[in-house]
Amino acid sequence: MNLKELASQLGLSPTTVSRALNGYPEVNEDTRERVMAAAKRHNYRPNTKAIRLATGRAFAIGHVIPLATRHEIMNPIFADFIAGAGETYSKNGYDMVLSVVPDEDETQTYRDLKARGTVDGMILHAPQMDDARIPLLVEIGIPFVVHGRATGAALPYSWVDVNNRRAFQRATEFLLDLGHRRIALVNGLENMDFAIRRRTGFTDALLARGLAPDSAIMASDEMTEVSGYRAAKAMLAMDAPPTAFLAASMISGMGVRRAVEERGLAIGRDISIIIHDDDLSYMKNGEDVPIFTATRSSVREAGRLAAEMLLDIIAHPDHAPQQRLLEAELIIGQSTGPAPARN
Repeated sequence: MNLKELASQLGLSPTTVSRALNGYPEVNEDTRERVMAAAKRHNYRPNTKAIRLATGRAFAIGHVIPLATRHEIMNPIFADFIAGAGETYSKNGYDMVLSVVPDEDETQTYRDLKARGTVDGMILHAPQMDDARIPLLVEIGIPFVVHGRATGAALPYSWVDVNNRRAFQRATEFLLDLGHRRIALVNGLENMDFAIRRRTGFTDALLARGLAPDSAIMASDEMTEVSGYRAAKAMLAMDAPPTAFLAASMISGMGVRRAVEERGLAIGRDISIIIHDDDLSYMKNGEDVPIFTATRSSVREAGRLAAEMLLDIIAHPDHAPQQRLLEAELIIGQSTGPAPARN
């Protein structure tokens, strides 16, 4: 079935059907839904090349990864986010353009993608404080959504984020309620906004109970198994070691567990561990009973939501920036228990 035949079936002009299929804002929602349902029913697939020529759109979304963070491509958290976003792109006829570039070329890459018309929008990853990419993309006039937030950013922008501060505050409160007072933080890199917010939630919970945060049992590094292991190993060797750990990811939490077990200690009895669980597709936190007590928020769902938000912004460029704050669940697993008695 071609466009003209689909339009005839619906009693609409080919122009109206084309505009409805391609997200033009002047088509009312009832008509758009009717056209989309008919297209699905008749298995109609528009000619992408013709649409691109007619609309000037690329029907592609860009993701730029600097070489310094190229390991992100192999990170299951990044992979799950991309999988969620990719589902949304595919359903809406969009492709994904992934650009891995030298750090010094990142700014120019955004400008080039815009100038060449390669993409219709961008998703920004790993935002930092006062992230310079936000004013850059506002300046060059390309729609974008940030996965996370950038503390200190002066311009309004669209984002999807989990409430990292509240998640780690609740996790710390849970450990405090179990009687733990020496609680270690194994955080991500603290030039990243999410890690700053997690540290804030952690320290806020301690201060609210009259406990001073101890920098000796607070670490900041990339969220790898090795970094989690090294941080926990050093802390467990102290004269006054922690009785509990709060880890920024399942991956770093696995490193913490290795260090704990290496010392002959039992998780959940001698040492408690809470992780942040991104509900990963290929690295599950147990089956029926979670291995780790965790603050859980699906990064795949965040990818879907960020992509949906961006496509809506592309279709409705005059709308105000959008924000979506997701709350993490506290999932009780086998890795936490009452604080052990100390001699």
